[in-house]
Amino acid sequence: MIVVAGEALIDLVPQGTGALAALQPALGGGPYNTAVALGRLGSPTVFCSRASRDAFGEALLDGLRRAGVDVSLVERGPEPTTLAAATIDPRGSASYSFYVEGTADRLFTAPAHLPATTRAVSFGTLSLVLEPGASAYEELMHDAAGRGLFTALDPNIRAGLIADPDAYRARFKSWLPSVTLLKLSEEDALWLGGTPHEWLAAGPSAVVITHGGDGLSAFTRDGTVYAVPGEEVAVVDTIGAGDTVNAALLHGLAEQDALSAEALLGLGADGWTRLLRFAARAAAITCSRAGAEPPYASELEGFSL
Repeated sequence: MIVVAGEALIDLVPQGTGALAALQPALGGGPYNTAVALGRLGSPTVFCSRASRDAFGEALLDGLRRAGVDVSLVERGPEPTTLAAATIDPRGSASYSFYVEGTADRLFTAPAHLPATTRAVSFGTLSLVLEPGASAYEELMHDAAGRGLFTALDPNIRAGLIADPDAYRARFKSWLPSVTLLKLSEEDALWLGGTPHEWLAAGPSAVVITHGGDGLSAFTRDGTVYAVPGEEVAVVDTIGAGDTVNAALLHGLAEQDALSAEALLGLGADGWTRLLRFAARAAAITCSRAGAEPPYASELEGFSL
């Protein structure tokens, strides 16, 4: 079982480029997209969050259920659902404006227990920025790591919501001793500062960096670097691409029985290359369609793990 902890929100997806393009509501949020992608790939998944009782909240939970995701760890509340308004540039890249004040997911409290079958817990995005929920997710991360569970972190930086960048960077470093796999985009890496070598020295067994259409790189604690090129695709937009990478990495590691720090180091060139190629293909499929629509397992036949 993989637990994905973090926010669920509504993306307002533009139906064209520019600030005044018509907006279409879509189910979203980095952790939410990761959970849906894991479910579609066939990994047993639980979503751990807090969602509104409004119509958007109901739609978000329905989307998880359709993907086969367990929602028993989702708290409910009367507050409204968070909204994220996206703007798409001519290259298909998305930027966001967030409406987060007084929303349901910010009031998350950590569950007393995770399912007994939990093998990995994934964290990231807004849920680790917005208080008071951020501290509760942080508590859950440290607790999971203390229990010996595999932990994955994708900071997925949304700079406009980070009031004190230096404080956030310091907090990010404080998470690393509790992280097994750190995944981040090239842009996030530049914003955070530091290098894969420095992050690995602080705790993670592996760091995966995405380079957009140029592919992915994996850095391991033994000093080895693995890289694969991106998959060529006609990009509609990049919404959910990084979240799909998260899910593909976790699913692939579970398929290889490699959800542990020791197993990451033992994957070797063949294991890492197959895993990264699988993640690159999954992300390319997501980029080929509008909004966060990660692939199903049947769409990745031929990319063996």
